Amino acid sequence: MDKNSIAAPGAQVEKLGEGYKFTEGPVADAKGNVFFTDQPNNKIIRWDAETSQFSTFSDKAGRANGMYFDKKGNLVACSDEDNQVWSFDKKGNPTVLVKEYDGKLLNGPNDLWIDPKGGMYLTDPLYPRDYWKRDPKMQQDGEHVYYLSPGSKALVRVDDKLKKPNGIIGTADGKKLYVADIGANKTYLYDIAKDGSLTNKILFVSKGSDGMILDNEGNLYLTGDGVTVFDKTGEKIAHFPISKGWTANLCFGGKNRDLLFITSETAVYGIKMRVKGVK
Repeated sequence: MDKNSIAAPGAQVEKLGEGYKFTEGPVADAKGNVFFTDQPNNKIIRWDAETSQFSTFSDKAGRANGMYFDKKGNLVACSDEDNQVWSFDKKGNPTVLVKEYDGKLLNGPNDLWIDPKGGMYLTDPLYPRDYWKRDPKMQQDGEHVYYLSPGSKALVRVDDKLKKPNGIIGTADGKKLYVADIGANKTYLYDIAKDGSLTNKILFVSKGSDGMILDNEGNLYLTGDGVTVFDKTGEKIAHFPISKGWTANLCFGGKNRDLLFITSETAVYGIKMRVKGVK
């Protein structure tokens, strides 16, 4: 199987926009518009699926990194300026959802996924930031994965055995979760129990990732050196070189959810796909 079987026939990676400092956290809303962050500039940018134009959604984004939409259309962001998780309404007004675990600050929320029930999975690695006013040392007793059940305000720790968890994505049916341990260069697959806890952890591939996404055929897309795609069995089926720098994250956007939208350092890229994103 080659990359052309998941990309649209003849499709090439194209630069969609540039001039940013470091792009991250892309996620599409219900209409396929993509929101992504320029973390050093503290902005969330919106790419319009109809016009391909860019606009600023928030210029006080709490240094947002990974993001995901909840069922109500709020944009939930790992805003690590104060080690918190924020929720932005449709006008860009933020509310703080999470500010601590066990009475202590988080290390720096990095990426999140919201399950079909409205529960949230969150990775909390330590990447010291030059904009932090707090002590840059580890705040927790390690770098862990957390779960926030629907309606709860208290995080539950669901994996404390990883070195540096980063990218996270779950299946549309809410039954499986992938977590990339970028520190150990591995990606794990878990079963999600009814209470949100994680069971049956297995090594999916011996490769870590920054952000991750799944398509409608169950293929998993890992980032770092471009985009590397693995099928459900863990077999590598494609690699898309993106830029010379670090490819941080990606999502499926556009009106038909068939544009693979990729953030890579100072620019954002896109490639038309045969496969589509999962709603």
